[in-house]
This record gives sequence, structure tokens and C-alpha cells, in this order.
Amino acid sequence: MTAVVTPFPRARRAIPRRAPRDWRSLLQTAAFVGEIFLLLTYSQGWVQPLLGGEDAAADSALVRTLYLPAYAIGIFLMALTPWSVVRGLARQPFLLLLLAIVAASVTWSVSPDQTMRRLFALYFTTLGGVIIAARHSWARLAEVIAGCFAVLAVISLFVCLFVPSVGRMTDIFPGAWRGLWDEKNGFGGNMALGAALCAAAALLNVRRAPLWWSAAALCVVLVLMSTSKTSLLSVGLGAGAIALIWTVRRGPAAGVAATWVAVVGLAVVAAFAFVASDVLFGLLGKDATLTGRTKIWTAVLRQINERPWQGYGYAATWDNESPWGPLAWIVHDSGFRPHHAHNSWLEQWLALGLPGLIAWSAFFAQTLVANIVALYREKGAYLALPYFVVYALMTLSESIAVQYNDMRWAIFVALAVKLALPDNEAAEQPAPARTVSRPGAERSPSRNPNSP
Repeated sequence: MTAVVTPFPRARRAIPRRAPRDWRSLLQTAAFVGEIFLLLTYSQGWVQPLLGGEDAAADSALVRTLYLPAYAIGIFLMALTPWSVVRGLARQPFLLLLLAIVAASVTWSVSPDQTMRRLFALYFTTLGGVIIAARHSWARLAEVIAGCFAVLAVISLFVCLFVPSVGRMTDIFPGAWRGLWDEKNGFGGNMALGAALCAAAALLNVRRAPLWWSAAALCVVLVLMSTSKTSLLSVGLGAGAIALIWTVRRGPAAGVAATWVAVVGLAVVAAFAFVASDVLFGLLGKDATLTGRTKIWTAVLRQINERPWQGYGYAATWDNESPWGPLAWIVHDSGFRPHHAHNSWLEQWLALGLPGLIAWSAFFAQTLVANIVALYREKGAYLALPYFVVYALMTLSESIAVQYNDMRWAIFVALAVKLALPDNEAAEQPAPARTVSRPGAERSPSRNPNSP
């Protein structure tokens, strides 16, 4: 009988199987869109087109209601990664202290009902910043923030070109572009921040760099159209910070040289501002009173001297209609009615007293030190340092720190928290493609092993 020899089975090629789009990927996409929506809501770019520039209605019940979806999104995002949020907050003791002082100020506020309501909004705004920092790597965080500014820039360009009654000023600076905000300086300041953040997104996400460089260029163009010289200075500072980081990363020698150049440059600018302040004001298009700001600061300091330790309560001064309240005296001393202190440091002292000012200063100093360390060790410096530099400049002339329903405060908190957390880039890398082989394929070689 002839033996039957079974041929070696032919190897069968693995057949790739398209992995189903599982619910987790859909959830992550929804979360990413929700984060951008949250920042867009806090940008307040929708308030001016909605109200037509009516300041009296800016804190109306309608506007407060329209912030509620952003609060709900914050709760939803926190539920996705609760322990990451806890870890982020645990590494910010001065931020927690500051928020505790804000809550305590209800007890001495001249308008306790307003302080309580705005405390609620501040907590959600701060929580939003903590959440987006705790959820993402530096590269992904940059795209979340840059995506928000890119949307704002495109919509602002549209309204400035096609809806000039909304996008351009008609009274104080006729023809100056103001985009979605009340006036040109607010628009220019936001676009200056957007230019730095979109450039950082381009540097941290090489595959989509052309998109983010285009967004950064658009933001610079919008700053120019705003005619805001202070905003143009902010663009220069942001670009200088990015150039400093890039030079430091070239090597130890380049890093030392760049550091010394930066220190000497800052010293020269400070000396110039002290010795030739009139010339500097002229370059910025300001007078010696900084467009009336020094009058406001003098009036605010007089009220601070009345209650230096406790202040008047968080966000309680500027809507207090008492004829003998702090606002009445500030209006009397300055000669006009301001809407805030035009200085973030005086604002905290006026509202929260000396303890609040110390807590804010400590939080700011902690973030400064973290940025300096990141300059030499962390690629996230491309995102954090330019924003910190521009934000620090803006705190000198605007009340943008510890602000409720404010995108700039949420981003500042996000970057401060992220600087204190390890980067989780590995967790965001896509999983390798899954393939399925037919039975026997993994055991069968492609040819007879005995063949030559």
C-alpha cells in the first residue's frame, strides 16, 4: 500500500479587520469638542454681538443662564477623569488658598449676594482650567486651546469684513477692528494671546503645523487691524519667548547665552521705562496717565487704605450702588466711572484684602518658577511660557486675574496646573492596528522549512 503524504498546509495571510469605532473613541471626540466649547463660552465673544454692546445687560439673568451649559460640560469632563483633577488641585496649594479666601469674603462683602453668585461662577471657571490640564498631554492641550482661538479669529475676521456694525468701532476709535468684543484693546489682547498659543500648537504638533501656523498668522493680522499698540507689544513678547525657548534647546552654550541676553534685555527695558517713561508711553500711544488708569489706581488705593486687611468682597465693588460705598468714592476721586481697577494686583487687594493679595502673589510666583524650570526641561514651555509672559504684562493694566467666566483665567489655571503634573503623552498615543489571522496561519510557515 502506498503511503499518502499530506502536503504542508499553505500559509494564509493575516486578514486585517477594521476595528469597530467603540464608544470610548466617540466619548473622547465629544470631550474634545466640549472642551473647545467650554473655552469659547468663557471667551465672552458672544456677549457683545448678543447684547449690542449694552454694558448694563452684560451681567443679566439671560447671560448668566447661557453660561450654564459650560458648567455642565465641566462636570461631565470631570466625571471622565476625577482622580486626575484631584491630583492637579492637590499640587496647587496657593490656588486652593486663594479660592478659600474668595469664599470667605462673602462674610464681609458689601454685596454678599453678588459675591456668592460670582463665587459659584469663579469655581466652575477655575475647574474648567484644571480639567483640561489634567486630561491631556502638552501637545493635545495646545490643540484644545489653539482650536478655541482659531475659531474666534475666523469668526472675528468674518464679522469685521461682512458685519462692520458688529466687528468695527464707530465711536472712540472709528474704523478700528474690535471683532467679537466691546473695544479694540480687548480684541487685540485676545488675538495676541491666540498668536502665541497657535504658534505653540504648531511647534508641538508637527503633523498639523501648517494649520496652526496659518491660525497664528491670522491672529497677528487681526492684532494689526485692531490698531492696539499694547497688543502688538504682546505679540512681540510672545514671539520673543518662543525664540528664547528654541535657542535654549539648541544646547548648553546657546542656553546660557540666550538666558543672559533675556535678562539684560529685560533690565534695559525696565531702565528705559523708568528713565524715559514719556517716550515709552508715546510709543505705546498712551499719555502719562495711561489713558486715565493712574487716576483709577489712586482712587482705588484710597479705598484700599480704608479696609486693607479684608477688602470689600469678591467682585462686589463695581456694581455697588450705595452713595457711600467704595464705588461712589472711586467715581468721585477719579472723575469718571470705571468698571474695574485696571490692574489685577490692585483688584485682588481691593476685593480680598491683604490675605487675598498674598495668596494671588504666591500662586503667580509658583507659576513663574514652574515656567523657568520648564524653559530648560519641558517641551510644554512652548505653550506655557509665551502665555505667561503676555498674561503677566496684561495684569498690569487689566483686571484679568481670578475672574469668573473668563477664558484667560481658565487658561492661566490650566497651564499652571499642567506645569505641576507629569506629561501623559504616552496615554494619548493611538493603539496599534488590530489584525486577525485565519486558523493555522500563526503556526504555518510560508514555505517548506526543509527546502533550500
